[in-house]
Amino acid sequence: MPTSHDLKGLMKFLARDEWRECFEEVFNEHFGPVLDGGGDFEDLAEVLGDHWTNALWGCAFEDFLTQDFEGEPSNMVDEYLKRRGWKESAQARAYMTALRSSVMSLYEVSDVVPGVSFMARDLIRGDEPIAVSEGSATKTLKQWDKLAARIVPVMGKNVMAGGVLPFAPQATEKLFDGLRGLFGKRNAKKLPAIKDDELQAAAFMFTLSWLFDTLGRVAGPRLQNTDGDEIVFHSVRFPLAAGAKQEDIAALLNDIPALSQADAKFWNWLEETPKSGNKAKAATGPVIDTNMDSGPLVLGNVELKGRFLHLSANSAARVEKGTALIRQALGDLVRTPLTEIRTVEQMKAERPRKGAETSRSNIPPEIAEQGIREYLDRHYRETLDQPVKALGNKTPRQAAKTAAGRQKVADWLKYLENQTAKQPDPTHPMATYSFEWMWKELGVHDLRR
Repeated sequence: MPTSHDLKGLMKFLARDEWRECFEEVFNEHFGPVLDGGGDFEDLAEVLGDHWTNALWGCAFEDFLTQDFEGEPSNMVDEYLKRRGWKESAQARAYMTALRSSVMSLYEVSDVVPGVSFMARDLIRGDEPIAVSEGSATKTLKQWDKLAARIVPVMGKNVMAGGVLPFAPQATEKLFDGLRGLFGKRNAKKLPAIKDDELQAAAFMFTLSWLFDTLGRVAGPRLQNTDGDEIVFHSVRFPLAAGAKQEDIAALLNDIPALSQADAKFWNWLEETPKSGNKAKAATGPVIDTNMDSGPLVLGNVELKGRFLHLSANSAARVEKGTALIRQALGDLVRTPLTEIRTVEQMKAERPRKGAETSRSNIPPEIAEQGIREYLDRHYRETLDQPVKALGNKTPRQAAKTAAGRQKVADWLKYLENQTAKQPDPTHPMATYSFEWMWKELGVHDLRR
């Protein structure tokens, strides 16, 4: 954050007796529902880390700066500028004054210029996108990210305050449910019109929505897949028998109905279409699983690497089923496999070595890139005519025929763009893939803003 946006003076002023109790009132509004069990705010750092607890505290502090309390003085920013404003620069005073009347909202990011700026569209108040001057955050922001933030005008530029929280789709839905319940009908499809003073008074809902979603994923019960199995990552390596050829193995794998070939040596193992009357999934806690864009659940992956066939899955039950599937199809073409098991904690602890080789392929990069792009073109063109769960099990072409469906299609396309942009390697063809043609083909390009 620029030094002109430094709030250390205000934070020291917070220690004065007349403001301490007022801040505790706001603090409890933001964190009381989470800490009611007797926990301390410091305990959150053990779960979330110092960065996010500092961001959360900043959200509560900035909310406190907007509030008027009974008696005189009624607002800490006004009092601080009156008593200590002469010690601050003109830009710092302008920033504090802007925070005084600021409103927390949820913004959708677009047109990111790393180190310079981004465009922000208010998803709650529905205004046109505005340009925001921002240096450090733009180095990691991706197209269509969602941020809870205070964006304030300071000396001719829009800038972002320090209390910023990234919102996942689940957290966004929690927030919108809460706002619909507070200002409208909880089961309504759209947010009601919310005035600035009403949204200002609801700042605590952004903090709580983010916290409940995040804690539910990182500090809740054991992670499971949708079958209710505990997440334990299994990698099974089948040595190919002497004389077995990769092309023969590939041909047999293509005969397995549950395997969907992604490229010459890689298959997605998909769940077969559930039959009517099947029991509901057994998961009772936070779930980790992957679905194809067209809907089917991915149970695992199969890949040919040199003289080995690799099977990966996220539970013991799935890998046992997958191993049986491969043995039945390949018979003596593969030998006794070796299995590697890693827990979620072990996966989190692993870090790629600096300078580690990321690919052993001898394929020229430009040819490999062309192949990936051609595959993605085929894949997404097929997806346009396949039912998509996020679109109410309609195909994108069907959904785009109605006004409500067009908005859902736009949200779906934004999700695809956002997720592909978050590839670990920003230069990978998947990370740089352009969905522009899909927006145009579905006739929703006017909603890409």
